[in-house]
Amino acid sequence: MFLRPLHRGRRGPTRPCWRECRRVAQGHSSKQDNLAVTAVALQDHILHDLQLRNLSIADHSKTKVQKTENKSKSLKRNTKAIIDTGLKKTIQGPKVEDPEKEYVLDPKPPPLTLAQKLGLFEPPPPPLSSDEWEKVKQRSILQGDSVQPCPICKEEFELRPQVLLSCSHVFHRACLQAFEKFTNKKTCPLCRKNQYQTRVIHDGARLFKIKCATRIQACWRGHVVRKWYQDLRRKVPPTDAKLRRKFFEEKFTEISHRLLCSYSTDIEDLFWEIDHCLAINRSVLQQLEDRCGHELTDEDWEKIQIQALHRESYECPICLTPLPASADGHQDPGETCRSQSSRETVLLSCSHVFHHTCLLALEEFSLGDSSPFHVCPLCRSGYQKKILEC
Repeated sequence: MFLRPLHRGRRGPTRPCWRECRRVAQGHSSKQDNLAVTAVALQDHILHDLQLRNLSIADHSKTKVQKTENKSKSLKRNTKAIIDTGLKKTIQGPKVEDPEKEYVLDPKPPPLTLAQKLGLFEPPPPPLSSDEWEKVKQRSILQGDSVQPCPICKEEFELRPQVLLSCSHVFHRACLQAFEKFTNKKTCPLCRKNQYQTRVIHDGARLFKIKCATRIQACWRGHVVRKWYQDLRRKVPPTDAKLRRKFFEEKFTEISHRLLCSYSTDIEDLFWEIDHCLAINRSVLQQLEDRCGHELTDEDWEKIQIQALHRESYECPICLTPLPASADGHQDPGETCRSQSSRETVLLSCSHVFHHTCLLALEEFSLGDSSPFHVCPLCRSGYQKKILEC
């Protein structure tokens, strides 16, 4: 800018005019510089606030050179000399971290922007200490955020990663990252607080495990109680008449089934036992036929009668009444009976003598008329009988 003096002829009054113009020009240029710096600071702060990584004021070539230099320096620092001693080295596996350990995702605060340094915006708050995080967590527990579903996806936290914000609100970690990516802002979805701090917690997973354990215990207790009640119903009969009758029918059926299961059901063994019993019965019958099947002759009967006389038995062994006696006082089965002419005497092949009626009654009582063989009441042997004439 060219300024023309007011009075050309006089030098004295021109000096203060030049000084004033210079001051005005310097003040105007300083204001323009301040406006330019303020505009650049605001633009840089907005870019950082919106997290637009592709847009940056710095030159891309310079940043690439700086990155390569930083990489080379880090490699030089990490290089170490390795001495091979020939001994086997124990390979240590990766350290297993506690899955329920809580940690802060952004432990270091972001660098201050130019606008924050100039005082145009408030700087971000310093990182919270462990005590402050405990207070924030207690406030979240009082609000019941971990018990309720995630405010973004409206689903339970379960075992998925969970984050706690410095404003005491809780979200799924994936949900919060998706929200930040969608809005291009780092603001709380509920209270809209800017520049919050995040901390990974596991309260939702712990509550979900407790809930699952409670359900498993409840199912097991229900199973035990139902089993106990079923055993009680099997052992104790009900009071209702119909149910009581059904209870005892089931018991009887169960006992019958146990008895049937306890028996041997081998058909071959059963048939073998039947054949064996039949063979034994046939042998016994054959012996009886051999002893009692052939007819006795008159000579045999005379010998048997002589044996009966030698026995000197005067009473019927069945009814204990006297048998017919002879004239000389001895028992003579061949002679006539005077006092008891109505009762016949029978002689058995075993030389025992009975009343005929008594022997018939005994045969009917013991085995019946259908049995082909009878045994003597005294010697238990098969016999043939002969009625003696009185």
